[in-house]
Amino acid sequence: MAELKTKVNDDDVRAFLESLPDETQRRESYVLLDLMGEVSGAEPVMYGSSIVGFGSSTITYADGHSADWFSVGFSPRKGKFSLYVVDDAADHRETLSRLGKHKTGKACIWVKRLDDIDLDVLKELLVEAAGPTG
Repeated sequence: MAELKTKVNDDDVRAFLESLPDETQRRESYVLLDLMGEVSGAEPVMYGSSIVGFGSSTITYADGHSADWFSVGFSPRKGKFSLYVVDDAADHRETLSRLGKHKTGKACIWVKRLDDIDLDVLKELLVEAAGPTG
């Protein structure tokens, strides 16, 4: 069984965000940082070199092995954001139908800009994934 390559580390989240070359993406990353922190009630931590995660969870793969992971997170990628806010997008079709312009994978949502989506709907997805705070 292969070991998970992307692991939690002590890299500085804000230093990572400040290193983003695109000003709009940097600004929007801070919006996601605040929103995910508020909903999860957790401090952000780096996973690998480019994923910001919040909270903790265990993921179980089809072959039965499991790994420690985050509850919600995001990664600013070239020209888009990868939002890790659902365990299986198919389970959230109704909510996703109201999100706005996005694409989905099994457990990831891709958006180009936050202006393309409804942040209140994103917050609903985050609550479903991370649970409400207090």
